[in-house]
Amino acid sequence: MADEVLILGAGPAGIGTLWGLRETKMKLVLVEKNPEVGGLSRTLQHGEFKTDIGPHRFYSQNRDLYKIITGLLGPEWLEVERLTHFYVDGKLFLYPVQLRDALRTLGPRKGMGIVWDYVFERIRGRTRTNPPVTVEEELVSRFGRNLAGLNMLNYTEKVWGLHPSKLSPDWASQRIKDLNLIGVMTDLLNLTKETPKTLINSFHYPQQGAGLLYRKIRDHVSSMGNLEVLSSSRPTEIRHDGRRITGVTIDTDGHRRDISPREVISSIPITEMVRLLYPEAPPHVDRAARELKFRSHVGLFITLDRERVMPDQWIYFPEKKIPFGRVSEPKNFSKEMSPSNKTSLLVEFFCWENDAVWNAGADELLDISREWLSEAGLLKESDVMEISSHREKYAYPLYELGYEKNLATVKDFLLGLENLQMIGRSGLFRYNNQDHSLEMGILAGENLKEGGRVHDVEKIGSRPDYLERGTHDEGVGQ
Repeated sequence: MADEVLILGAGPAGIGTLWGLRETKMKLVLVEKNPEVGGLSRTLQHGEFKTDIGPHRFYSQNRDLYKIITGLLGPEWLEVERLTHFYVDGKLFLYPVQLRDALRTLGPRKGMGIVWDYVFERIRGRTRTNPPVTVEEELVSRFGRNLAGLNMLNYTEKVWGLHPSKLSPDWASQRIKDLNLIGVMTDLLNLTKETPKTLINSFHYPQQGAGLLYRKIRDHVSSMGNLEVLSSSRPTEIRHDGRRITGVTIDTDGHRRDISPREVISSIPITEMVRLLYPEAPPHVDRAARELKFRSHVGLFITLDRERVMPDQWIYFPEKKIPFGRVSEPKNFSKEMSPSNKTSLLVEFFCWENDAVWNAGADELLDISREWLSEAGLLKESDVMEISSHREKYAYPLYELGYEKNLATVKDFLLGLENLQMIGRSGLFRYNNQDHSLEMGILAGENLKEGGRVHDVEKIGSRPDYLERGTHDEGVGQ
């Protein structure tokens, strides 16, 4: 008998689909390449220590999502007071930027230079007739050259591996919609006692790591008896007749299985979807897919014989001379992430697949990081217990200039397969957060129950109730 619904990928979007279909009687088959669910938001176990793939916070304007998660996690759904900094020229600055802190750290002259630069750009923006065409133009127009150059331009280049002048402004407009200096200037002048909405003082986090949420949803739906989970599995061929997907071959540890799905919901990388098609996609579609690129991610996990390293959840390192981009301390999200008298650090590198960082072992990564971690006061060699590393090939969809045309070509072709829905960061080539991906999956599941593509999942994250966000705030799995 043909399987009813095939879900490719068990990250937040794929697991969200399970929730959207939790009351259906259709058979569900979930395929995940990793041993555990969660995708880029899964939690890794290292003995008594846990770490997420990257630092995660959960902050959403969607109250319904909070109700779902609170119902699943109960007291394991923690509210955490947020503290983050960025490190430049040997100094720590609060992030998001607060002018009182910047003035104190930089000094009045440089600090007020940021303010006047910002004011100048806002005035100039009123007469600008053409919108920004690159990330660099977008960031400078929003914040002024001085503030953008202090943190955002360098960090953007470090994450994406391209100068901001070569990146589409789609990324910036998507991630920094409300982050500006008006709120923090008001705060500086004590004009209001309210905290600006962009400066989120707290966030929610699962007690045992971000992956706990996705395991809870999987287990809840599994208890209904119509879910089969194929872990450590991946599709090797996706057959179609030009109108529908007719069959998918799944490999599980060398064992092949053919599935004939009625419906397919996919969060695997859109480029992989095209590559696996049989018959092959038309040449122009294949060429377009090959032009879409992903930035990769490597994490160095260090366990320490030390009770605590820093008060922050994470610190950004935007300077090019520093090889890593961000350091987080999992214990500062939840004390359950480390033994009571020990702690750990996650050091993140942004790279290309098969470059020197991607191919480096944990020892080599520590070697190139040691000097900078020590300088920042985050590492004493005598405290190091064990080190390990992990890699994620498809971490960030690259919004390179001109990507829109290639993405439209690929999506137009795939949307012609009437029983396929694409969701999630990789599946839609859209840099969204874990809450966005969860909601995409939920709505995709509801689409099936309602008999068509009723909800436009791509609009998730673009509505006004999602605008109150900062930039660079989320982990790779967000």
